[in-house]
Amino acid sequence: GKIMAQALGDRLAEAFAEKLHREVRTTEWGYSPNEEMTPEDMLKVSYQGIRPAPGYPSQPDHTEKATMWKLLQATDLASIELTESLAMLPAASVSGMYFANPESKYFAVGKIQKDQVVDYAARKSMDLDTAERWLAPILGYDR
Repeated sequence: GKIMAQALGDRLAEAFAEKLHREVRTTEWGYSPNEEMTPEDMLKVSYQGIRPAPGYPSQPDHTEKATMWKLLQATDLASIELTESLAMLPAASVSGMYFANPESKYFAVGKIQKDQVVDYAARKSMDLDTAERWLAPILGYDR
């Protein structure tokens, strides 16, 4: 029972995020006011714009969630907390960013090399070991 309830909560959170994204496209930002999507179109991501999120292939660095939380005051305003590993609590929570540009497409960041990680860590004021730990899935070298 508990696992099914949690799975249902996760799916409902994701479904609401899709609904909200549609509202942004058609009404709030209104850049796609006459959008008509079939379920197949939705699965093919045939709409204009994208909704990437920290930890996904196009934004593999979870630490950006902390920046988002601070800017949005997410803990204070929505009671969604981040764990030490930057997981969201409650677990059935969704975060992301909207990009409305018609040319925006989902993509995956490929493997990155040490010089890129060194540069990234410096720009984030993060030590190299910490940057490598957070970016471990996309490192193109052995630590």
